[in-house]
Amino acid sequence: MKIYPLLLVGAALVGAAARAQTLPAHNPVVHADVPDLSIIRVGKTYYMSSTTMHMSPGVPLMKSTDLVNWKLVGYAYDTLSGNDAMTLANGRSTYGRGSWASSLRYHQGTYYVSTFAQTTGKTHVYSTKNIEKGPWKAVSFRPSLHDHSLFFDDDGRVYMVYGAGKIQLAELTADASGLKPGTTSQVIIENASAPAGPNLGLPAEGSQLFKLNGKYYLFNITWPKGGMRTVVVHRADKIGGPYEGRVVLQDLGVAQGGLIDTPDGKWYAYLFRDFGAVGRIPYLVPVQWEGGWPVLGSPAGKVPETLPLPANKSLIPGIVASDEFTRRAGEPALPLVWQWNHNPDNRLWSVAKRPGYLRLTTGRVDTSFLLARNTLTQRTIGPVCAGITALDVSHLQPGDFAGLGVLQRRYGLVGVQASPGAKAIVMVSAESEKPVELQRLPLSQDKVYLKIECDFRDRKDVATFFYSLDGNTWQPVGKPLKMAYTLPHFMGYRLALFNYATQAAGGYADFDYFRITDKLTK
Repeated sequence: MKIYPLLLVGAALVGAAARAQTLPAHNPVVHADVPDLSIIRVGKTYYMSSTTMHMSPGVPLMKSTDLVNWKLVGYAYDTLSGNDAMTLANGRSTYGRGSWASSLRYHQGTYYVSTFAQTTGKTHVYSTKNIEKGPWKAVSFRPSLHDHSLFFDDDGRVYMVYGAGKIQLAELTADASGLKPGTTSQVIIENASAPAGPNLGLPAEGSQLFKLNGKYYLFNITWPKGGMRTVVVHRADKIGGPYEGRVVLQDLGVAQGGLIDTPDGKWYAYLFRDFGAVGRIPYLVPVQWEGGWPVLGSPAGKVPETLPLPANKSLIPGIVASDEFTRRAGEPALPLVWQWNHNPDNRLWSVAKRPGYLRLTTGRVDTSFLLARNTLTQRTIGPVCAGITALDVSHLQPGDFAGLGVLQRRYGLVGVQASPGAKAIVMVSAESEKPVELQRLPLSQDKVYLKIECDFRDRKDVATFFYSLDGNTWQPVGKPLKMAYTLPHFMGYRLALFNYATQAAGGYADFDYFRITDKLTK
């Protein structure tokens, strides 16, 4: 029998393609900072909201048709508030605060996103008929209801379940625009942490309430001392209780979330995991029902590595994306993947003044990178990623510092600093939480290329900094940064484009492009 090599090659390619099509999904479903997720299904489409706290715009909204592959479709608001903390004014900031865990609901043709903020002291509710295009109606009221779950009951009454440890129930007006006049909150679970034992570090919070087959199911997270993040579920026949509770998952620290079903009747719990410097990353856990209780895991009690769902695709361009800063007529000035660190000053940035470039102009003198306005960010992604930019520094003024950074409390920067008659490539590390200049190299040209590579494999959490004079040959600069997820910022590392003045306002930097890849490029 003759065997033809080309036929063998063709068969191998067909086999590889078939295997690729049948590969299962894997956890984490999103290897990026998408915490406090709330998911709904409308028909065959899933929508998810998440937390980005001090970023603007805020409360990102994502869409999926398979629960695994998500893309950004909008935000609930452009700015949460215009106070000093949100605008980085008068030395104030709101790192780690801003808006926290949101609740996403769909009721009688309207989408609702609610959140709460220590920064404003209020509960905020946003609503729209079109979750992907808006417009959004915004209302707010006091007090700020911690980690609440918005809930529309079958009888037309509307509630928020909220609290930490002691879980409370507040009734809202029919349009969810405020607390119902004349009502007071009631405690429905005195100690929601109790099923996890008496020795607790984090009281039960992160409430998400669901109603199935006439029963109410409340999901919470708690954290026993010396243990791990744990999922507790309480159930009741009436929304006011009494509730009975049990631990439903205690594995890998995967916790906080709720329930979602598929059109064909399968159930999953959507949860997230603290995973070092990249942030808090989403997981899916299969759910079976036994005796009216959700049983999480496959096998029970275990978070699976793979899932019987479509394979994960790259997070590029749905969650993060490259940007050449070229815009066609009618396109938004900035794609949804971008968020500003705090509220921007919209007078001082442009993609139109020099077409094909992002221009960041300084409007004031700042003392540090963390207090500078108009720093433009995208998430880092795991297990590895690299961000690259090309920068025209010909219009920097003495004292200006512009470039590429990785943003967290322990940040790292590579950029160009101007001084009278000279410019230099500078690498700064705040690994100690205080900025230290590690290297300075004279620069005699107006264009420079900058790159940061992030390695999150096995929680290595190392960022390495590079520069190039021609865009082809790269040189390391400074030294690698050991990244760390710190609670004062409460956010995974962000790749950041920045320009700030230390002596006088008015200079500007032109960024030719930003490119992100999910591979290390060195």
